[in-house]
Amino acid sequence: MQVPIRFPDKETEQKALGKLIPRFVGKSWSSGETMVPAPALAFLAAEGVSFTVIGPARYGRITSIRDSRVVAF
Repeated sequence: MQVPIRFPDKETEQKALGKLIPRFVGKSWSSGETMVPAPALAFLAAEGVSFTVIGPARYGRITSIRDSRVVAF
């Protein structure tokens, strides 16, 4: 299950993406929204990274992750 999250600032987002990239597949948008697999939430929390869960994934965001044209982080 993919979960949309948002980081409090750009610096935290860059730090978090650096930790996520080698371990998880997801997607980040210029809006600041990032879609991560559910296990990534526990990983980020254990790493001390602040984030906010936005809510359930919207259908359009889920299908864009499955789209072969989307580059995962």
